[in-house]
Amino acid sequence: MAWKIAGIVAYFAALLVIGALASRRMRDVRDYFAGGKRLGFWSVAFSARATGESAWLLLGLTGMGAVIGVQAFWIVLGEVFGVGGAWLVMSRRFKNLTDRYDSITVPDYLESRFRDHGHAIRLVSAGTLVVFVTIYVSAQIDATGKAFESFLGWNYFAGAIVGFLVVLVYIVSGGFVAVVWSDVFQGTLMFLGLVSLPIIGFAAAGGVAPVLEGLKAIDPQLLSIWGPGASWPGTLFTTMGFFFIGLGFLGSPQVFVRFLALRSPDEIGRGAAVAITWTVLADSGAVLTGMVGRFLLSGQDLGNDGEDVLSLLVVNLLHTAMVGIFIAIVLAAIMSTVDSLLVVASSAVVRDYYQKVRRPDMPDNALIGMSRAATVVIASVALGVALTVAVIAKERTIFWFVIFGWSGIAATFCPTIILSLFWAKFTARAALFAMLVGFAGVPFFKFVAPAIPVVGKAFADLTELPPAFLLSALTGVVISLLDRGGRQRLAGVDSELTEAARAKKA
Repeated sequence: MAWKIAGIVAYFAALLVIGALASRRMRDVRDYFAGGKRLGFWSVAFSARATGESAWLLLGLTGMGAVIGVQAFWIVLGEVFGVGGAWLVMSRRFKNLTDRYDSITVPDYLESRFRDHGHAIRLVSAGTLVVFVTIYVSAQIDATGKAFESFLGWNYFAGAIVGFLVVLVYIVSGGFVAVVWSDVFQGTLMFLGLVSLPIIGFAAAGGVAPVLEGLKAIDPQLLSIWGPGASWPGTLFTTMGFFFIGLGFLGSPQVFVRFLALRSPDEIGRGAAVAITWTVLADSGAVLTGMVGRFLLSGQDLGNDGEDVLSLLVVNLLHTAMVGIFIAIVLAAIMSTVDSLLVVASSAVVRDYYQKVRRPDMPDNALIGMSRAATVVIASVALGVALTVAVIAKERTIFWFVIFGWSGIAATFCPTIILSLFWAKFTARAALFAMLVGFAGVPFFKFVAPAIPVVGKAFADLTELPPAFLLSALTGVVISLLDRGGRQRLAGVDSELTEAARAKKA
């Protein structure tokens, strides 16, 4: 136990040191929310990947690998599609436009792109961010409690509160710079852990062949790309649901604010190479960890949706000192997402609502203290949500709890961000309704659509993100085509998008 505690203490100490060092770089609100827009490709790539992943990767995706086997690689493929699309297709346009508009938040960009002087888009953006970020953060806090409970045998509630307090301290002190620096540290831990553990597992099993033969004996469909126990067409909708998880990388603010913070568009090519490589290796490692764990731990209870497979595998295979390191790796996956989300949410409340709408006369240097207070409040609400859900939904799983929050942010923002970058006739009114439809579509397709006769099962298998995303995009397109007056108010947008697309490396 002493070794486990030592690993956690060392990890937490590193985060607090990072927060203290980053606080010295904190001069104004641009530093707090966007790192002064002077970050390099390595920091941004690792920060974007650590932020885009979370507890669902270390605990959820490993569990999926254990439960459904090879079919979980559809999730990996979807993630590579999303990450690659964001970096290779969207990031340069977004970076060039946000530099042109001098944006330091995603709502800043949207308001400038749509010439929305009435602040409606900014208000909807800020409001939806706060709602779904709170849900998303609560899912990560829930995972923190489960991690402490699974690895150390702690009380769930004590573990959740301890993790919550540590991440709050370094975010409040260092802002976005602390988030990025800590993400590089945490993303490195996550990558090394997920790449090394399946290798250790295969070695312990005597190689790849015994694992494949063992899984075939447990359930031959664990080795099927269509998964175990599925019937057509249900397997198609399930597979599509897995793949389209990657849609969330195509415009979610907590990811795209990293592109905004790059010091130059020239950093994008190298950043893309790092981010895609990280995704392929780390995500594949998570699935393989679950699969080898299913074989080595055959007969043991792996928890809801296999989410205890990683902790059990680590405890069974590694020295106690290494167990402490892997606890830190799991916490890194959680904290690296929580910190980013809280900074995005606090920027939505303080800059995008209070300063830009209520108090436009307020100088930027007056916002840092208020931003820290907003971070504490939002985090505290998320903690309350997490502890409440833990009491009333004991059969919840980390994977689907996280995906709901992820889907809410993605369906609200991604279709609008995509259309705004590539279609000059996309109007402010259309963007507003597209965001509202995406926001409402996620709870509808999660809780209502599965109960619809005949088609309900298909919606349940597909999950909430793909239909909500599609409905949001269609809403944006249809309203833009009907909104002749709105198109006339977009003077200059066409040339701005053309210039953003043509911008080349220096």
